[in-house]
Amino acid sequence: MRLSLVLTSLSALSSLSVQAEKELPVIHKEDFSKDASAWKTTDDSKWKLTTVDGNQVYELLGVSRYRPPFRSPHSIALLKDKIVGSFVLTARIQTTQTSRGHRDLCFFFNYQDPAHFYYLHLGEKPDPNSSQIFIVNQSARKNLILTKEGIPWKNGQFHDLKIVRDIETGTIDVYFDDMEKPVKSAVDKTFTWGQVGIGSFDDKGYFDDIVLRGIEIKKGKPEGLHPKK
Repeated sequence: MRLSLVLTSLSALSSLSVQAEKELPVIHKEDFSKDASAWKTTDDSKWKLTTVDGNQVYELLGVSRYRPPFRSPHSIALLKDKIVGSFVLTARIQTTQTSRGHRDLCFFFNYQDPAHFYYLHLGEKPDPNSSQIFIVNQSARKNLILTKEGIPWKNGQFHDLKIVRDIETGTIDVYFDDMEKPVKSAVDKTFTWGQVGIGSFDDKGYFDDIVLRGIEIKKGKPEGLHPKK
């Protein structure tokens, strides 16, 4: 009965229209006004709460000492104890890195373990390793589709971000400032559950007003490629 209810709920997310987004239950809302205890980082020394224009945000100070098993971002803060399949995530973000081609912030989703997850790389200039949607599947990161659009970061300014993930269709849509037209889209069904997270490959920035909407589910069976035992 419970499984049937969850599957029915997930099917209802398949289109994830603007109206549906508003009706999805809020799983977690984070403004960092008190603390960042809901997040687990790869290197606590590189994260801190800081005040910007009278508002407290979560600041990433630079590249973390964490070294992943396969080439992928170093600085990650995962939302603890929340597993989702389909979801809508919104946030306010600002890069504090000086302008360069690969300056970035990243978002992680359907994160199952350090060798199995997706991530969004919000790089300033696009190339095969920047400003793409990537999959890490028991090997170095691989872009799902090669997009030609970079991210128009503006120094000293917060930007609005939205990620819409639908595990039924496999779609991943990314919105940056304009919440009506996606700047990046991809389709992949390899991973259908996992955590969400924030961070960067090796840069720094601010994160605030994160809202995760969707249906919270239990941890599923491992997906993707795994070494033979």
